[in-house]
Amino acid sequence: MSSANIALLGAIAGFTIYLGLPIGRLRKPTPRLKAGLNAVAIGILVFLVWDVLTHAWEPIDGALGKHEWGTVASGGLTLVAGLAVGLLGLVHYDSWMARRRQAASRPQGPGAVAATELASKSRSQAASLALMIATGIGLHNFAEGLAIGNSAAKGELSLAILLIIGFGLHNATEGFGIVAPLAAQGERPSWLTLLWLGLIGGGPTFLGTVVGQRLVNDTVSIAFLGLAAGSILYVVIELLAVARKTGFKTLTTWCVFAGLVLGFATDAVVTAAGA
Repeated sequence: MSSANIALLGAIAGFTIYLGLPIGRLRKPTPRLKAGLNAVAIGILVFLVWDVLTHAWEPIDGALGKHEWGTVASGGLTLVAGLAVGLLGLVHYDSWMARRRQAASRPQGPGAVAATELASKSRSQAASLALMIATGIGLHNFAEGLAIGNSAAKGELSLAILLIIGFGLHNATEGFGIVAPLAAQGERPSWLTLLWLGLIGGGPTFLGTVVGQRLVNDTVSIAFLGLAAGSILYVVIELLAVARKTGFKTLTTWCVFAGLVLGFATDAVVTAAGA
C-alpha cells in the first residue's frame, strides 16, 4: 500500500471524531442529562489517561528489563517533562486566563446584569474546557498516528490497518468527551466551532501518520504521550469538580463506569492488534 493511501486511512481514523461531536448541539439538556454527559466524559478520559501512560511507559519498561539505563533515563525524563508541561502548564494557563477575565469584567450590577455576566463566565469556562480536552486528545492522537505510520514504515501493513480501525472507533467516542462540558452547560456550539474542535482533536492522527512513516523514534512518541496524559488529567480534575456540584452521586457513578467500559470496549481492536 502506498504512503499516500496509508496517510488517507490515517485521516479517516482521525476524523471519525466528528461522529461524537454533534451531541454538543443538544437543545436544553435536563440537569440529569447534563450530569450524565459530564460523568460519561470523565469515564472516557480516565481510560484515556491510563491508555496514554501505558503506551508511554512501554519503551521505558522494556529498557528497564534490558538494563539499558541511558534509554531509561532519557525516556523517564521525557515522560516527566511531558506530564509537567501538560498538567502544570494548563494549571498556570487557566490561572492566567482567569486573571484576564477578571481584569476585563465590569463591576456587576444587580439582577439581570449579574445573571448575564455569571452565565457568560460559565459559557467561557465550558468552552475553555472543551478546547483543553480537544488539545489533549489531539496530542494523544498524534502519538496514535505515529504508531500507524511506524507500523507502515516497518512493512507491518496488516497491523497498520488494524490500528486505523481501532483508533477510528476510539476517536468516535473521544468526540463525545470533547463536547460534554458544553452540553453540560446547555451551550450549543456552532457548526464552525465543532469543525475547529474536530480538527484540533482528530487532525493530529493524520499528521502523526505522515510523520510516523518517516520518523521511528520512541522519545518523540513518549514526549507527546506525556503531554497528552498531563493535559487530559487536568481536565478530569476539572470535570470532577463540576460533577460534585450536580448532586447526582448515583447517576454520576454509573455514568463514569459506563464511560470506562466504553473506553475499554473501543480499545479492544487496538489491543487485539498488539498495539
